[in-house]
Amino acid sequence: MAEDRDDLLRHYRESRVMLLEAIDGLTDEQMSKPTIDGWAVKDHLAHLALWDDIRADEVERLSAGHHAAWKMTEKQDDDYNATGYELRRTMSAAQARWELDRSRRRLLDAITAATPRALDPASYGAAGLRSQHEDQHSGWITRWRGETGF
Repeated sequence: MAEDRDDLLRHYRESRVMLLEAIDGLTDEQMSKPTIDGWAVKDHLAHLALWDDIRADEVERLSAGHHAAWKMTEKQDDDYNATGYELRRTMSAAQARWELDRSRRRLLDAITAATPRALDPASYGAAGLRSQHEDQHSGWITRWRGETGF
């Protein structure tokens, strides 16, 4: 059964508000120190942008009548996360913010234009169409800020 488009858009907008609140006021220097389990805040942003890009591509692909290209297992998901981190960890905080903004706009645009088939959660792999992923990262960043006093 297809996701409700408006509810899905609301979900992604609200999760972004939570993330932006979690990073509000951080300097590029603070965002660049790898202090959250070895990742910097900017690494979390780049990671979330990577997954928004994949979701946007999948929504567009399915809307065009094609099959999912990123229907990953949990292990493939973990391996891809590790590769994405390695490839993006030299990214500046400014670029990570840009990637985060651009990729979310792409995802929201893709969902807005999606066909019912592209809104069917069964069409997606382990990462899914609706995700709590961003909320998890927002929580980790908020906890880190509380622990460090930032």
